[in-house]
Amino acid sequence: MKSKTTAGNPEAAARNTEQIAARRLRHMHNLLAEAYGPQHWWPAETPLEVILGAYLTQNTAWRAVERSLANLRAAGVLTLDGLRSVDRLDLQTLIRPSGFHTRKAAALKAFVSMLDEEFSGSLARLAAAPTPALRRRLLALPGVGAETADAILLYALNHPVPVADEYLRRIALRHGLLDASPGPGGYESLATLTRSAFASHPAAERARLFNEAHALIVAVGKAHCGRTANCEGCPLAADLKNGRGSSPRG
Repeated sequence: MKSKTTAGNPEAAARNTEQIAARRLRHMHNLLAEAYGPQHWWPAETPLEVILGAYLTQNTAWRAVERSLANLRAAGVLTLDGLRSVDRLDLQTLIRPSGFHTRKAAALKAFVSMLDEEFSGSLARLAAAPTPALRRRLLALPGVGAETADAILLYALNHPVPVADEYLRRIALRHGLLDASPGPGGYESLATLTRSAFASHPAAERARLFNEAHALIVAVGKAHCGRTANCEGCPLAADLKNGRGSSPRG
């Protein structure tokens, strides 16, 4: 139902809808945090491992990424120096478990080249760059889309950016946080929704909050919100029932 202040004012009505969706997403985060507890993401030991994982996890399961990382570690090339020196064909073999190994090996080599040429080979220098400029630079690299860039920014470099993935898309649609399936530019609409959900928090806290929010979405997504929804026992079932979600399909 539209309020008197938004009736006849489409822009105000849209803002009101977006604000309600953001509040609901923040409440959903609270429900997930209570159900699952701290996630302590990303599952890696160093920022470089996070970056490698962000590249390798594209279009594959994390178990496959773990095998690739184990291969790199066993070969002694799970370092910047190792990635610089390893032959590209050898790198392809080491990361073969992750799939698309030819493309991913080239993308990893391109990242290291950019780091060396523009940031003196230092991840600390990379992390010190302003977020908007750094995001644009990452997106210009081969093999880096919005989700990969944001995962690197958030989990490897501690920049306060949200990460939106397929699990969040499913949840947003099934719970009615979005009116329709995101088309072109849909990633940014999901990221904007997440930013809005935590906008009231100080900037210094947002990296931690975005970190946990994405990890919790992945946790509930794996357990309950796959291609076929399994709402039985889901921490978000009450929101689906009491919010504006229509059905667990899609």
